[in-house]
Amino acid sequence: MTASAAEQNHLSQTSHPQRWLILGVICLAQLTVVLDNTVLNIAIPSLTRELDASTADVQWMINAYSLVQSGLLLTAGSSADRYGRKKMLIAGLALFGIGSLVAGLAQTSAQLIAARAGMGIGGALLMTTTLAVVVQIFDDTERVKAIGVWSTVGSLGFAVGPLIGGVMLDHFWWGAIFLVNIPVAVLGLVAVARLVPESRSGTGDRPDLLGALLSTIGMAAVVYAIISGPGHGWTSGQVLLTAFTGVAVLTGFVLWELHIPYPMLDMHFFRNQRFVGAVAGAILVAFGMGGSLFLLTQQLQFVLGYGPLEAGLRTAPLAVSVIVLNLAGLGARLLPRLGTPVTIASGMALLAAGLASIALLGGSGYGGMLLGLVVMGAGISLAAPAMANAIMSAIPPEKAGVGAGVNGTLAECGNGLGVAVLGAVLNSRFSALVPTAVGAASLPAALAAAGGAGERQRITDAFASGLEASQLTGAVAVLVGGLLAAVLLRRAERGESAQADTAAAAA
Repeated sequence: MTASAAEQNHLSQTSHPQRWLILGVICLAQLTVVLDNTVLNIAIPSLTRELDASTADVQWMINAYSLVQSGLLLTAGSSADRYGRKKMLIAGLALFGIGSLVAGLAQTSAQLIAARAGMGIGGALLMTTTLAVVVQIFDDTERVKAIGVWSTVGSLGFAVGPLIGGVMLDHFWWGAIFLVNIPVAVLGLVAVARLVPESRSGTGDRPDLLGALLSTIGMAAVVYAIISGPGHGWTSGQVLLTAFTGVAVLTGFVLWELHIPYPMLDMHFFRNQRFVGAVAGAILVAFGMGGSLFLLTQQLQFVLGYGPLEAGLRTAPLAVSVIVLNLAGLGARLLPRLGTPVTIASGMALLAAGLASIALLGGSGYGGMLLGLVVMGAGISLAAPAMANAIMSAIPPEKAGVGAGVNGTLAECGNGLGVAVLGAVLNSRFSALVPTAVGAASLPAALAAAGGAGERQRITDAFASGLEASQLTGAVAVLVGGLLAAVLLRRAERGESAQADTAAAAA
């Protein structure tokens, strides 16, 4: 039986006696979900060899998870409010565990892609309900600290995915990176069933199922067009039809959201320049991180010749810099001094500089890559808190949960698009430099078809050139996006200041 309104109010004002134990359990679940955004990157060479997967197949293995998850985040959150957060948390753990089992035992690329999509459904439920439970079980005096722990765990999971994947692949086969989720899911199910209290709003809007369907289909079609463009040609009928379908479906999604009284995504938020600027920055941080890690793991293994564990260890400086600077509160301390626009622009500039450093200096050795990883981590630590603060201050307090859901949804889309767009640039450059007769569906296939040592070296150099071009593309996109976000935020601040001055003069 669900709690009454009075009980709900009591729960929101008092702390649960086992709150820190519950926080540990749900942070473990949160860590697993976020890890699966990046852990697959380190397994790309293994998947390419053992499943005979092309670059496009690998991109769909990654994107199937992030795109399904991003399309369902807001619907999952409203479902949890309406039907019960504990119920949805249990359902998310169960779906995530089952999807992990199927993924770990997959025998073909298609099976793994389908399993990853199923994991995305469970991940969407977990991403929304874990935060809802944190808010539920902690009172006002401890809630900020608890959410900070939850957020830091999320950053940790995203950054150390390649490292954990490398450790697993060094001792087991690629399926182990998914099977390791199963004991975590089982532990979480038992702990949630025994410890987490049920709660529901009772007045939540009913889920926008059509909106979720339209957004997921639209995003999938657009990303598919980006992925298939290099292979089929950007002007081919298949690519143009898919792109047109994606744009049309997303247009229908926008019109639907404007029409209904319970939208999954409130389009009126986008009239606020502060909100638009912060969201643009959040998307491009995810774009830069997701795309760069997708490229970085291939550069470390295919170009520099490191094994999976060695490659994972060499991505650790990004994780270390993000976590250390987040825990030190770098962004929170600088934000009052620099202001939101300057803080976001500075962080995004550092992120772009890190990507450019990896592109220009990383091909000849690890030193330039190390510098780039540390600079990227500093940029993320500086920009992310400022963007979160801008988003939450741009909307009414009663819409704070919706604003956070929008931020999470678009950040997930940014991660998937980063893999798709930068992967497409890599494919285009590689295909342009390597003759079709060699078979450039993937680097291993091209090397296997090569006629001699000289041709293999030329193919490897072409792949390295493609990596450099795609990383520089990501750097430019992040820098331009950061400057755009800063301009929008500065303009919004000036508008708010002018309105305040007008109101004061009238009084």
